[in-house]
Amino acid sequence: MTETPSSTSISTKLERIAQQAREAPNMAFQTLAHHIDVDWLREAYRRTRKSGATGVDGQTAKEYASHLEENLRSLLDRAKSGTYRAPPVRRVHIPKGSGPETRPLGIPTFEDKVLQRAVAMALGAVYEQDFLDCSYGFRPKRSAHQALEALRDRLITSAGGWILEVDIRKFFDNVDHGHLRAFLRRRVQDGVLLRVIQKWLHAGVLEDGCIAYPDAGTPQGGVISPLLANIFLHEVLDAWFEHVVKPRLRDWAVLVRYADDAVLVFGREEDARRVHDVLAKRFAKYGLTLHPEKTRLIPFRRPDHRAWRGKPGQGPGTFDLLGFTHHWGRAHSGKWVVRRRTARDRFRRSVRHVKDWCKRYRHKSMREQQRSLSLKLRGHYGYFGIAGNSEAIGRFYQIVFRIWGKWLRRRSQRRGTWDSLVEKMNRYPLPQPLLAHGQATAGRRTDQSPVAKP
Repeated sequence: MTETPSSTSISTKLERIAQQAREAPNMAFQTLAHHIDVDWLREAYRRTRKSGATGVDGQTAKEYASHLEENLRSLLDRAKSGTYRAPPVRRVHIPKGSGPETRPLGIPTFEDKVLQRAVAMALGAVYEQDFLDCSYGFRPKRSAHQALEALRDRLITSAGGWILEVDIRKFFDNVDHGHLRAFLRRRVQDGVLLRVIQKWLHAGVLEDGCIAYPDAGTPQGGVISPLLANIFLHEVLDAWFEHVVKPRLRDWAVLVRYADDAVLVFGREEDARRVHDVLAKRFAKYGLTLHPEKTRLIPFRRPDHRAWRGKPGQGPGTFDLLGFTHHWGRAHSGKWVVRRRTARDRFRRSVRHVKDWCKRYRHKSMREQQRSLSLKLRGHYGYFGIAGNSEAIGRFYQIVFRIWGKWLRRRSQRRGTWDSLVEKMNRYPLPQPLLAHGQATAGRRTDQSPVAKP
């Protein structure tokens, strides 16, 4: 996204806030809202995604932009004077895992997204100086793949360790508002910002024509929600683990967290079990619950490590993080390395999504279907295409091809042969499997097509 002169000015302001936060790590900011003016809101509008779903008012980004300056000035006046009213978020549900469970998403109005972006810019400049290196989710210049690489590198250099998988039950639905406000006031005491955040927390949720007002939670889908989640978990988990837990351990330990997904790695089993025993109490103190079955301790030593000597039938387990199953495997050189493959539930979810799409849109033209499926495949390769996962993304390509062919044949009673359909589909080729991280390509060459029957 190209910066404008106004964007450069806002960047300078943000750097000044960040510098002040770095120089005074224990200071609570009394005034931040004075930085937010029309130029600031205009930059927040520029950074706000325009193609998202509409909120409860049905207003699109294009409609909002038709009177942009007038809308931004009105928004600024209402936010500063305290007359801004946060509209309810529109709740939708998306599939979670391979079962019937869904994940609720809250969709704010477009104007709400702009104001949330503006507030997140100011708060982010402060909190980026406080957040620790173990946190990777929804932070500038950080990504899920960086979290995965940091974890993999540490496991390889230390020959593995004891993994503590942390699974928080419905984290975004159960963020305690009282504790969140207390955490915010440690660093930010600006009345304008705290007031508008309070309004967002109590705005309500519209679902099936009814509005509910939950006592806890911050809706997934809101622009401000990831930052509030990071602030909450920074206090509850990151800072506690770094400053309270680690000094009391007998050996090394690391934490890798991406939003509410986290794993802790320990050099000693004794340390891992001690932390495992107190972790649920730590989270319960702040109104959160750990899933008793999914929060588990896993031995993950390198297979040739001395820890396994004399223990026939035992070996390192596997664990999941950010859609990948981690396991030990041999590199081409013969050395043991940590490998990652697409987690089973994520693979099934991706396949089910493609199957539902092909069934629903099977009567569109092949050109239209090819374009949409190509976007889905490239998105899949862009995330799951890491070194060592070529087999899984190659298999995903094959399955997508067969599913597409299956629903194309069902468009007509005159189905013809599978070979004739493949020949027709090759005129609208789907993108071949690609490793976007670590290697150039994987899977079949572009002049080859799967021919197995669907």
